[in-house]
Formats: sequence, structure tokens, C-alpha cells
Amino acid sequence: MTNDMARAARDLVRGLDRAALASLLPANGSEEGAAWPYASLVLVAVDHDLSPILLLSDLAEHSKAILGDARVSLLFDGTHGLDQPLTGPRVTLVGRAGRTNDEGLRRRFLARHPDAEMYAGFKDFAFYRVAVERAHLVAGFGRIRWLSAGELLGEAAADGLAAAEPGIVAHMNEDHADAVQLYAGRLLGRAGDAWRMTGIDAEGIDLRCGGAVARLAFDAPLTAAAEARSVLVDLVKRARAA
Repeated sequence: MTNDMARAARDLVRGLDRAALASLLPANGSEEGAAWPYASLVLVAVDHDLSPILLLSDLAEHSKAILGDARVSLLFDGTHGLDQPLTGPRVTLVGRAGRTNDEGLRRRFLARHPDAEMYAGFKDFAFYRVAVERAHLVAGFGRIRWLSAGELLGEAAADGLAAAEPGIVAHMNEDHADAVQLYAGRLLGRAGDAWRMTGIDAEGIDLRCGGAVARLAFDAPLTAAAEARSVLVDLVKRARAA
């Protein structure tokens, strides 16, 4: 049960490119002399260990808040388009945010959000990594659970895949763009003819076409980077047969 709930939470987080970020505004100027919760929309990517990656301006209220209190939460909402939203899934990740100069995190965010390249290098913008401490998943009525960081991630990691990811993604986009189109069109039923792969992790691949994103999950998690090629080839065969 825990494994199923954790997988549902991971799939939801990895499948979305935006979230509601909540932080605590500094107490300065507050009538009660206490911090206030503040939530707003942010673009987000996630690392292989499911740590959210953010790109924030130093002028943003969240940046000021995190400077004083690193505790944040991120709501990933999977209820879009449902007639009864409360029957749909949503997960809140709770953790601590900190600035990062990690080039791998920068690359993963910009692959997910290519338009951010225009301002990512500005001196008043910075990348942040959120170290997740636990998650609260609501998978629908009666399916509610708190998950620890360990339960959330489980065994969803593949040896060497983070290092191999840039090469795999570039190879697929440059040499096998037709395969990426098949993934989106045949396997996911998504419209559009300009889909690109933006990432690969142990449990699936991330795709983007303009402002739309899609997630194609693997039948079984990869355990090592060397397994990626055969899985991607098998998915092409399945798509062509569809």
C-alpha cells in the first residue's frame, strides 16, 4: 500500500511543471509580530531524488521569506479538468529550501523550462533546491497518507543515470526525434508534432511541446543507466505497433 501511494505521489510530482509554493513572510511590519503564510505559483522541475528545483528572483517575496526561514511547502495539483476536483490527486511536499549552484540542477530545470534560459543568468536570479522531509498525498476520497522522505523515494533511483541523462536526452532529440514523437502521439495520445524529451529518470521520461508537458512512465524502474537504451527501443516498438 505504501509503495503504491509513494509511486502515485512521485508520478504526480514528476508529471507537473508548476506548483503552488508556500513560505513564511518575514514578521517585519506585521501587526501581530509574527510571520504570515504566503503562497503563489512557481515553475518547478525535480531532480532524480525528487528534490524540487526552483528559479527565483531575489526580489520575489519567496526569496525574502526563505532567507529568514527555509521551511517551505509545494502543492502539486493533479485535479485539472475533473468535474469533481476533490476526487483527484494532489500532493504537498514539505521541506527546506536553499540556494544551489549545482550545474546538474540548473541543467535539469532549464531542460524542463527552456524559456527560463533568457533570465536564468541574471545576477538577481538564483536556483533553489528543496530538501524534502515528508509528503502529504491525497489520492482521492479516503486515500490520504503522510509519507516520509524515505518512503516517498523508495528505490526509485538508477545507478549512473543522472550523469548519463544529458547524453541520452540529446541523442534522442537529435537522432531519434521520430521516436520521441511516437512516444507522445501513439503512447500518450498527445497532439502536436514538436515534442522533445527533457529528462529521463528511473521511472520514466519527461516530454515537452511548447507550453505542454507529458510524462511517459516505464513498466518497471530502471536500476542502471545501461538499461535505458533497451527500454527506449522497446517503447518505440510498442508505439509503432499501436
